[in-house]
Amino acid sequence: MRLGMLALLAGLLVLRFLPTLPPVWVLYLLPVMGLMLLPFRSYPLALFLFGFSWACLSAQSALDDRLAPELDGRTLWLQGRVVGLPEVSDGVVRFQVQQAQSRRAELPARLRIAWYGGPHLQAGEVWRLAVRLKRPHGLVNPQSFDYEAWLLAQRIGATGTVKSGQRVQVARGSGAWRDALRQRLLASDAQGREGALAALVLGDGSGLTVADWRVLQDTGTVHLLVISGQHIGLMAGLLYGLVAGLARLGWWPRRWPWLPWACGLAFAGALGYGLLAGFEVPVRRACVMVGLVLLWRWRFRHLGAWLPLLVALLAVLLVEPLASLQPGFWLSFGAVAVLILIFSGRLGAWRWWHTLGRAQWAMAIGLLPLLLALGLPVSASGPLANLIAVPWVGLVVVPLALFGTLLLPVPVVGESLLWLAGGLLDVLFGLLAQIATWLPAWLPSALPLWAWLLVTLGALLLLLPAGVPLRGLGWVMLLPLLYTPAERPPQGQAEVWMLDVGQGLAVLLRTREHALLYDAGPRFGDFDVGERIVLPSLRALDVRRLDMLLISHADNDHAGGAPAIQRGMPVEQVVSGEVAELPTVLQARECVSGHRWQWDEVHLTTWRWAKAGDGNQASCVLLVEAAGERLLLTGDIDSRAERALLDSGLDVRADWLLAPHHGSRSSSSEALLEAVAPQAALISRGQHNAFGHPHPAVVARYEAVSARLYDTVEQGAVRVQLGAFTDAHGLRHRPRFWREK
Repeated sequence: MRLGMLALLAGLLVLRFLPTLPPVWVLYLLPVMGLMLLPFRSYPLALFLFGFSWACLSAQSALDDRLAPELDGRTLWLQGRVVGLPEVSDGVVRFQVQQAQSRRAELPARLRIAWYGGPHLQAGEVWRLAVRLKRPHGLVNPQSFDYEAWLLAQRIGATGTVKSGQRVQVARGSGAWRDALRQRLLASDAQGREGALAALVLGDGSGLTVADWRVLQDTGTVHLLVISGQHIGLMAGLLYGLVAGLARLGWWPRRWPWLPWACGLAFAGALGYGLLAGFEVPVRRACVMVGLVLLWRWRFRHLGAWLPLLVALLAVLLVEPLASLQPGFWLSFGAVAVLILIFSGRLGAWRWWHTLGRAQWAMAIGLLPLLLALGLPVSASGPLANLIAVPWVGLVVVPLALFGTLLLPVPVVGESLLWLAGGLLDVLFGLLAQIATWLPAWLPSALPLWAWLLVTLGALLLLLPAGVPLRGLGWVMLLPLLYTPAERPPQGQAEVWMLDVGQGLAVLLRTREHALLYDAGPRFGDFDVGERIVLPSLRALDVRRLDMLLISHADNDHAGGAPAIQRGMPVEQVVSGEVAELPTVLQARECVSGHRWQWDEVHLTTWRWAKAGDGNQASCVLLVEAAGERLLLTGDIDSRAERALLDSGLDVRADWLLAPHHGSRSSSSEALLEAVAPQAALISRGQHNAFGHPHPAVVARYEAVSARLYDTVEQGAVRVQLGAFTDAHGLRHRPRFWREK
């Protein structure tokens, strides 16, 4: 039986690693082949085919529900109901609309919409909206959050921006009740931690600040403030323990068998908490797991501890095969597997503090391979922080928050409990902030497969019981984490990465021993591209320090992420064409025309127009030459600055040209293109940007000189091996079945 379950599980999980989906006719043929194999006792292979076919058909259904290509970028009037809890940040209201209808086109079942400066929305309301719709599209970089995979896992078929709208129907249903409860929580006096209480009670993390999220990530405690399996399990455990304790003391009615009652009440409590939290996919997953564990405890304990984990995995994936696209799926089930491994079959009883310490240490080691594979930060302070925070939040804050919420109708009592819970959370955040300052999260470089396998084997050895032969060898196998030699450009060549940062610019230039970052991407309110995209990508590429951070000019789309880069890694010097407009914390110096230097036989030259009339014209231009192949990085210079550059006497001939000002109509003049004679042009821009970059006339100019275009919207992050005279490669062309081509 277990072999068949494992085969079915393998078939369901293969979906996560597919570059493309098989044709639909093949997917319908595979179950037939499986049925034909059953008489030959090849049931594991048959179950594998069933699982694989079901997962792929489910994924294909989600892909088919995406916005039609001909509607991409168009504005349509639609009507639909707001689902989930709308989020408000920096004046932007983000929400989801379900079963949207339009007279002009068929729309996906679920949309994710942003309304800049929008009114207060409530879950359960029906709105008529004019929305500029977009097909699912995310930034693709060496290391960043895969937004397209997340959208597909949520079965969101389009995103959009509201242009106008009117409410058609007031809020109603469970969503409206949850939203009203959230407003009540946010209006309570919780000593400044109302947003954290809403996260704990309702699973709504929109009230947490960027600083809060950073502290939680650095200390590995994000799971404590977002309703997860731990919270659902805690609720079930408290109710189970209450009934078991009453039965042990003789206070439980004898006519009621305590074990089935304990399991039933525990599951009811977990389910109620899950419904309060909106019953989203992670919560459903946790409820399934808790329910199966309780059923195992009641009836099937003799079958071993691994059975409920296996059944829960199958139940979650059969209901939603796309769950495997989410990191939380792997981390939650991985955590349970680690706990089973270290606690099952051990002889003797451990004291509670020994159990808690052992669990945190095992989590830090056991989840390390998963964090590395998923490209997530590793918190070195996680075991210590969780040792404090888990009992603090789980045994004190959560019960106080839930009881306070339940008793809000009672004057004074509910508010007092929430005030106390908020105060305890505030103290905890202060303590976690100190720990994060002392030991922030660490994002290791991307490991080659052999190194990752070695680390995984080492972690597994360390989780085995004491006394197992060669267990200590596990520490040696973790050494690739500290130093795995990364492939570096040969002497005389340079590796160039134009990162995919949306409507902005960030270009990494790396020689054998040096690294330069040309611009750092934008910052939009709380979303700092420098912190969220550029910095993780640099670390994934094994860049641990920058010899130079060159900010072409001070516009937000070029300089917004610079402070985050300087905070995140050592920067030897900051250079800019617009020093006075940059934050003083950067301590930048002026870009000097004609400044030349050499790194590892790669030659670099800067230029800046001394008579620039605005920030764009003042952009610091960088010319790079490696083994005779040249790259010209131009910032946002316009046609007047281009003419000044041509008149400066600098030899601007280049094989690669960064299209000035993202392909704006006012740049990339015919004179510049004639002088540079590029074989290829790089364009960094955002999809459907408000400026219309690149302008069709500019694209025509590049086509007229037979220059190949590499566009971040089309190719994602683009890598050029300067000095090798080879074509560039875009990360978007790495096959992923969920990725828009």
